[in-house]
Amino acid sequence: MLERLIRQVNEGGVLTREEVRGAVECLVDERVAVETKADFLAALARRGETPEEIAAFADELRSRAVEPPLDPGWRSGRVILDVVGTGGDRAGTFNISTTVALICAAAGVAVAKHGNRAVTSRAGSADVLEALGIPVQTTPEQAVENLRRHGFAFFFAPLYHPAFRHIAPARKLCAERGQRTLFNYLGPLLNPARPDAQLMGVARPELCAPLAAVLQSLGIRRGAVVCGELPGSGPETRVWVDELSPAGPTTVVVFGTGGAEAAAIWPRPARARLVTGPGDLQGGDAATNAAMLEALLQGRDRGPRREAVLYNAAVALWVAGAAGSVEQGWLLAEQVVDDGRAARKLEELRRSAASSSSPA
Repeated sequence: MLERLIRQVNEGGVLTREEVRGAVECLVDERVAVETKADFLAALARRGETPEEIAAFADELRSRAVEPPLDPGWRSGRVILDVVGTGGDRAGTFNISTTVALICAAAGVAVAKHGNRAVTSRAGSADVLEALGIPVQTTPEQAVENLRRHGFAFFFAPLYHPAFRHIAPARKLCAERGQRTLFNYLGPLLNPARPDAQLMGVARPELCAPLAAVLQSLGIRRGAVVCGELPGSGPETRVWVDELSPAGPTTVVVFGTGGAEAAAIWPRPARARLVTGPGDLQGGDAATNAAMLEALLQGRDRGPRREAVLYNAAVALWVAGAAGSVEQGWLLAEQVVDDGRAARKLEELRRSAASSSSPA
């Protein structure tokens, strides 16, 4: 079936929901060749996935996911936030979204972080959290307990989407070919905790509006989809990042916050003055990024990386309803770092991990 769909997509055809269901059946079937799966994902990427196709793939894959046992009574009236980037921008930045997620948790927001190990970067959210001493391969019951007790839980994608093990080799092959895939979009859409609010970064500005529409169709009540621009190495070059940019304009689509839902271009924030280009936000391997993250949470790093984190945290806190504006969100994020709450949250998560792994 995938061969037929590859031909259809190459000719410009759009997949129906039934065809998406069939495509997913093939993608999770270990008997289908990895190369064929990769060719299908590449064909979709070259033609450009429609919002309807992305939503259909997300619906089909979410229906196959393991659901964590979240108590409806506990979450009633409570906003659960996810902060995530699609990856695929190849800008090599450090783990901004993971840092922001921990700051939001320290500010009192319930954060359900959905993520994986690195695919298109050197250190994914799972890699850097492990390097910080926070386990990621917890059971659904443990993750829910962490969310309830600590306001932060990591939902490790492979544990909730077991069928993905049959898709991972194809995605890896695409990455080796330099080809992004549908799964750059899907990862942020498949959080098994089904958050109410989401800050999502994408790798190209033209993706903001369609993916905002997809988030809304999946039940996200408050959200922002963003793509930032950093100045490149020359006057005519620029670098897109799947975050809000502290050094240039950011394309933003916000919904559910009471404002307009059309795409807007936000200028460089007046508070940010230190970031001059992508080099200021470069990351490394998991250990390097973990050290950067810890320095930021402890308030020791007051340079360009701090500006990037505070700006993104400001918008995340606003989207979650913890701040009445982006300006108020920036002040709250700054306070959470400077008064030690962020550092204490990190230590709290570490202590919890250590106690749960200790023998009785």
